[in-house]
Amino acid sequence: MRLTRVHVDLPLSAGTELALPEGPAAHLSRVLRLGIGNGCVLFNGNGFDYPARVVAAGKRELRVVVDEPVAVRRESPLPIVLLQGIARGEKMDLILQKATELGVTALHPLVSQRSEVKLDEKRAGKRLEHWRNVVIAACEQSGRAVVPAVAAPVPLAAALDGLPAGGLRLILDPEGELTFAGLPVTADTRVVLAVGPEGGWSPGDRQQLQDAGFRGLRLGPRILRTETAGLAAIAAVQAQFGDLG
Repeated sequence: MRLTRVHVDLPLSAGTELALPEGPAAHLSRVLRLGIGNGCVLFNGNGFDYPARVVAAGKRELRVVVDEPVAVRRESPLPIVLLQGIARGEKMDLILQKATELGVTALHPLVSQRSEVKLDEKRAGKRLEHWRNVVIAACEQSGRAVVPAVAAPVPLAAALDGLPAGGLRLILDPEGELTFAGLPVTADTRVVLAVGPEGGWSPGDRQQLQDAGFRGLRLGPRILRTETAGLAAIAAVQAQFGDLG
């Protein structure tokens, strides 16, 4: 029987007894009805799972004893960074969730000239917290024990300035020079994939990306929506060069 995995933002070590934070405690006790003696699995993003056992359960508290850590080896050997133009509502949640399941390393929501979603500082902070929770939930479900970083939403220029140097930088383009069969991927390649919002990239956006070293990648003959394009590309590159083959 597979035990429920929950993320906790706490240090974890074997033999420790601890009270779970309110969110995970409520999910385990009120939703899943775990009681004394029942087991679960905790993780905090350090690459290990920590089996745990409930030792005390109250109305407002759930205490567990942590067992020996188990190394989790579910990270792709191919680092993939997704620069995603912010999409509306549930589309963005879908993109972040599925990209996490497919093994991306980091996610950068960004605002471009044709973005249909406008976020002030307050809304941006709330959306970032929500997106990080979406990614954590996807890790809980998919078995990942390393949580991909989700950057704060920023304009395209700022996102490009903040990228580490190097990497194979790709933008999906029906007229692109590259195909999957000819991608110059080696054992130490980091892929950076840029996907536009619902309105697509403007000519100015494309120029910024080209100036930052992004090259066009032909995904196929059809025009894909923003919530499809990046996920299809991630799956394809993982199948050919990562761990889906």
